[in-house]
Amino acid sequence: MKPETEKRVKNTPRYLVVGVLTAAPLLVTWLVFDFIFTRLSKMGEPWVVGLARASRRNYPALADFLLQPWFQSTLGVVITLVVFYLIGWMATNVFGQRLIHRIERMLLNIPLVTAIYSATKRFLSVMNEKPAGVQRVVLIEFPSSQMKAVGLVTRVIRDTDSGEELAAVYVPTSPNPTSGYIEIVPVAQLVSTDWTMDEAMSFVMTGGATAPDRIRFGRGGAPGAAVATPSPPAGDRP
Repeated sequence: MKPETEKRVKNTPRYLVVGVLTAAPLLVTWLVFDFIFTRLSKMGEPWVVGLARASRRNYPALADFLLQPWFQSTLGVVITLVVFYLIGWMATNVFGQRLIHRIERMLLNIPLVTAIYSATKRFLSVMNEKPAGVQRVVLIEFPSSQMKAVGLVTRVIRDTDSGEELAAVYVPTSPNPTSGYIEIVPVAQLVSTDWTMDEAMSFVMTGGATAPDRIRFGRGGAPGAAVATPSPPAGDRP
């Protein structure tokens, strides 16, 4: 076997590892965008099909073109984004707010729909508000006392018997932060961080690859104090 060939064979495991590490960020990015694109395309697909059927009699060639899979998916995404834009525009003016309010009142009269709609709206509202007295992004002991997990405080409540402050903490899973666990944790046991929501989501989605160089694992320091130390800029490092 030639020396070059022997060297390549010997370095095969190393090349595979480097290849995986190089391609992993691209793959994760692609999977995220593919998921979003697919969901948006499915939402807009009925509109595209309806438009194709409406134009079938007078413009059969146009109808066939609209039903091309790639064009149908792309147009579905565009239509969905336009609808989202129009909803956002309506929600910022008086007439649109009144119309949305009437639609909400109709939804609240449907038993099962009102439970889902109200819970989702409440969750989004809570996530946009900073919980009183605690940081949004915290560390909690999960799944054991020797381990910590990144959590998002959604609400602070009190124990009926002792009056102790408790935090409802959402623990997102990696790499899909839309699934996770709900833990009720005493506020005194929270480890506060100075992370933003974007930094926390980036940490979860990358499996911890974007973690800071240093972080306080225990509950030392003043309550509510920032304990996570982000990595210093490259130019400030010794």
